[in-house]
Amino acid sequence: MVFSTRFAAVVGSFLAVTPLVLGDICKDFEAAGRNVNKPLSLEFEKEQNNYWSTACAALRPSCMLSPNSTQEVADIVAALQQTHDQFAVKSGGHMPNPNFASIADGILISTRNLNQIVYDPETTSVVVGPGLQWDQILDGLEGTGRTVVGGRMGDVGVGGYLLGGGLSFLSAEYGWGANNVINFEVVLANATIVNANATSNAELYEVLKGGGNNFGIVTAFTLQTHPMETDVWGGNYVFGPEQSEDLLKAVRDFTEYNTDDKAAIILTLERGAALNLWIMFLFYDGIEPPAGVFDNFTHIGPSIDNTKTRSYTDLCKANNGFILVGQRYVIATETIPLPNKENGDMVIKSIWDYWNSIADTVMDVPGVIATIAFQPMPRAITGKAKAMGGDMMDFEPDHDYIILELDFSYFFPASDNLVDAATQNLYNGIRNIVTEHAEAGRVPDIHRPLFMNDLYHRQDYWQRMRTADKARAVAKAVDPEGFWQKRTSGGFRL
Repeated sequence: MVFSTRFAAVVGSFLAVTPLVLGDICKDFEAAGRNVNKPLSLEFEKEQNNYWSTACAALRPSCMLSPNSTQEVADIVAALQQTHDQFAVKSGGHMPNPNFASIADGILISTRNLNQIVYDPETTSVVVGPGLQWDQILDGLEGTGRTVVGGRMGDVGVGGYLLGGGLSFLSAEYGWGANNVINFEVVLANATIVNANATSNAELYEVLKGGGNNFGIVTAFTLQTHPMETDVWGGNYVFGPEQSEDLLKAVRDFTEYNTDDKAAIILTLERGAALNLWIMFLFYDGIEPPAGVFDNFTHIGPSIDNTKTRSYTDLCKANNGFILVGQRYVIATETIPLPNKENGDMVIKSIWDYWNSIADTVMDVPGVIATIAFQPMPRAITGKAKAMGGDMMDFEPDHDYIILELDFSYFFPASDNLVDAATQNLYNGIRNIVTEHAEAGRVPDIHRPLFMNDLYHRQDYWQRMRTADKARAVAKAVDPEGFWQKRTSGGFRL
């Protein structure tokens, strides 16, 4: 691949000389007429404010590049190859781990202008850009009678979601979001542009599904769409803390016994200085759920019930209201093989009690909210993921799991060390509890991969993945110098 003509006229002369300083790249891209935003400019500050976690927004790049095309991304990569500067790539800004999609002093590549939505009615596929959020894609598909396997909150960005796996309300019907990618358009470390799909660059295609940012910058995703010709049903139940044990039992039973793949839930508890309640997200892919689907929750008696029939777009946008902004966030995860009914109450309660003990240690942190979310991962999801070609997570297709999301949000940087310590204690302790249960035969002793989208930056994703050797082999083939490993400011390294 060669540089685009316009860009080459301005910067071609510096590619054969000694490495540039960071300021040169920003200046030369600006001289070439590219979108370069500097600190204090309106677009720079707007982009900086578009992070879920204020800890990421506090990291200020030296400049921000906003390419308008795949070729411009390739030009940026080629220029970066001539420097030693660190950079980060940002999609929607929902990842709270600092330096993953944010950077201090280096270069931030914002994909916000890679925002195409091109639906093909003949193939029922849609090409989308990584700079979009899921509610924008749902808006773009209005009137087609089709939808995509995407975020449960509309504000979540496309790029990181799909490269991390992507859990959806539709996953029991159609697998992970990543399983529904037909083609990845990728800029590699040598600045070439390739397509990765089932027939071209097939090994790269396989590792991009849950492989993160280790292989290139994805500039477009071609997604398989699915029929959604009616409204859906969903919303929230709210429960009190006195109903905890009943809810824990209910979420275990739902994971094992629900047979309707159109039904999905998230069960979340939030604790703070003046807060202690369960918020449950419910979804049914139809105008209303058949009788009995959610009975084990409705029988407990929610104090608030705002479930109703509405469009899928409206439901995902409504869920955005539960995304608290203006706080620092950390996020972590652990995977629980589902215990059987005989041991279920004891196993789930042991994890629940441990989470409460750790949450107690941070209740004096200003503004803190501790959250645990139980996300059912029934074999309906894992089986469909395997049948659709698999992915890097490689969950056992004939077993049920629950994926835990473990969050802390709080006000001030002064609390970072305390929250960091609590987070490490939390996921390490839960991992040890699950291991003890597995060794005692109370949960299946099976593969327990981690879910990248919910992972804390200190957790070792690849150490838990039996697909790691395959990913490393592909990375070596497409990036023999380790450009992405050495030069991006964050990510789950191979």
